[in-house]
Amino acid sequence: MSAMQVMLKECAWEPLGDELVVVHDPREAYTLADPDGRIAALLDELARGPATAEELSARLIARGVAVTGDDVRDGLAGLDSLGLVENAAERLLGDPDADERHFSNLTFFGAFARLGTSRAEFVRRLRDSHVLVLGAGGGGSALVQCLAGLGVGALTLVDRDDIAPRNFARQFLYRHADVGRSKVDRAAEWVREYDPRIEVRAVDRWISGPDDLKDLTDDVHVIAGGLDGAPDANLWVNEAALRAGVPLVAGGMTRTQLIYFSVDPGRSACLLCDESDLPPPDGRTSAAVAQRLSRGLRLANGLTGPMAMQVGSLVAYEVMRYLTGVEPPRAAGSRVVLDLLNGLVPVWQPFPRDPDCPACALARR
Repeated sequence: MSAMQVMLKECAWEPLGDELVVVHDPREAYTLADPDGRIAALLDELARGPATAEELSARLIARGVAVTGDDVRDGLAGLDSLGLVENAAERLLGDPDADERHFSNLTFFGAFARLGTSRAEFVRRLRDSHVLVLGAGGGGSALVQCLAGLGVGALTLVDRDDIAPRNFARQFLYRHADVGRSKVDRAAEWVREYDPRIEVRAVDRWISGPDDLKDLTDDVHVIAGGLDGAPDANLWVNEAALRAGVPLVAGGMTRTQLIYFSVDPGRSACLLCDESDLPPPDGRTSAAVAQRLSRGLRLANGLTGPMAMQVGSLVAYEVMRYLTGVEPPRAAGSRVVLDLLNGLVPVWQPFPRDPDCPACALARR
């Protein structure tokens, strides 16, 4: 920390008796014991501009505040633990074009930046990442747009469907002039037009089992999206993700519920763990009959534009958690359900962990 230029984030503070009230995020305030005013003085000096611990120590001594270098370093560590300071040299990427392109992303990651992990580092992690996106339809098309906006450096897009007028209510990658074209080819073209610096590969392929994904998981950091069609499609992707040792984040919609989940190989329960807790499909209980009927139910796709964007953004945000480490994945080993009939309030439904799960046994340790 000695040579680092420390910068104060946007905040406000005010003495209150022997305490100091500090606000950075409007939803919370920190009340710090500051009977001698040294913390307030340190904040005052930081507000003048970036400085090293040694420079701050000299400034404080010059204004009559009795501090040592260790006192200042301890004070900066305390402010860092509250998320109030960051490395001034790492607020930007250093390339004017990239800084302009990622202005909003850098601003967002400022909330998570610390002296040890900068906002620029979070953006670099995204730019160095490769995501395999399964499906370029409703939620998938929104997911592609979100990942491109975040600046994920490489995308492999997989789908085997052609663009039709019925897609336009919820799939905003496509235009009427694209009707009849391969979705995945047009989606890849959109990404290249949006940001030529993103490497994108289009794979026009049906996925009919986990083997169809084996050649797509090399150098991938996260598998995201979802597959329509076969009832076991998500289990195929679950197996492929566990074999590759990379997280899986997926989502979709039932008739009235938005659902997303993630699997963190070797750390969380997986989709097959969840299956192990279900009643046997040939059972004669009401739960078993309902399960059998549900798996055979063919639902018309009711994913409207707002719902598609919601699913895509939720999946993209969970992907971002895995890629950047800004916070732990929130849906790992859980199904998060947002019910349209209950105001879209998220409800977490953890997967039961099966210690004998054959899929989890595939995960690389």
